Amino acid sequence: MAVKVAIDCMGGDHGVHVTVPAALSMLKEDPAVSFLLVGRQDAIERELRRAGQVAGPRLKVVHASEVVEMDEAVAAAMRGKKDSSMRVAINLVGGGEAAACVSAGNTGALMAISRFVLKMLPGIDRPAIATLLPTLKGHTYVLDLGANVNCEPEHLLQFGIMCSELVRSVEGKPRPTVGLLNIGAEESKGNEQVKRASELMRGSGLNFHGYVEGDDIYKGTTDIVVCDGFVGNVALKTSEGLVQMLGTYLRQEFGRNLITKLAGLVALPVISAFKRRVDHRRYNGASLLGLRGIVIKSHGSADAFAFAFAIRRAVQEARSGVLAHITERMAVIHQSAT
Repeated sequence: MAVKVAIDCMGGDHGVHVTVPAALSMLKEDPAVSFLLVGRQDAIERELRRAGQVAGPRLKVVHASEVVEMDEAVAAAMRGKKDSSMRVAINLVGGGEAAACVSAGNTGALMAISRFVLKMLPGIDRPAIATLLPTLKGHTYVLDLGANVNCEPEHLLQFGIMCSELVRSVEGKPRPTVGLLNIGAEESKGNEQVKRASELMRGSGLNFHGYVEGDDIYKGTTDIVVCDGFVGNVALKTSEGLVQMLGTYLRQEFGRNLITKLAGLVALPVISAFKRRVDHRRYNGASLLGLRGIVIKSHGSADAFAFAFAIRRAVQEARSGVLAHITERMAVIHQSAT
């Protein structure tokens, strides 16, 4: 299936030096993918020339004169930069010219502009940020990761439904398991928000596992872990910090003296395999679920290797028809409730 993706080429810490090479690598990997490279035309074309490439049928440049900075206020990005690369890329999705948008730009601005331009799917009150995390069994999806600091129980239910349809569509799992993040597995644990959300999930038709704790995320206890954006963002940032710390410790210990350096050489194949398994770049690309269009948020510091994974995520979601599946599921639930 042919898929056209709009790339916010100016977003992120590295801009065109990452986004354009990633798009070019995906052109070689997938012959059915094409791109709309959105941003300052001169900067994009300069990067294409550096790579020995030119625009063509599968690679078009769409000029946008403004850039949303990584630390820019959301209101300023919304009102003052209507010709930003981020806004133009999202407009291309809203107008049907692209099937998905990928951006490494300002998360708050991306969420706000996407919601304003694309609107919400029927039956969904709020968008949620969902991403993959590695586990002992493969990977699990976790949401929300920061879009909604305060959530009602109904919102947590909607998150579970949306992500369940995402996993079912993209990975072909007919009944993905859903866990609700809590401070304990016992029914008596948790605040009223979590307890009420648990009741709603049990009666929703989801394959609801029940409560899961923080360590269950990396055990792979469930296919999906649902929480509010405050808890999810803290869990994600803690995980990223832990990986960085372990990597630093390993480098320090193996570089301590000649003997440890030799031991490091002997252990290099194991270290390389370990690094590959926990490499956060392979899990880059968070889905902004609930919108009437596919928007993928790449990490701002992503390199070209990582950004390509975000593009793959966008292509997978476009091909799987996840938006239609979420809409159908919400319609069934609404009919059952009336």
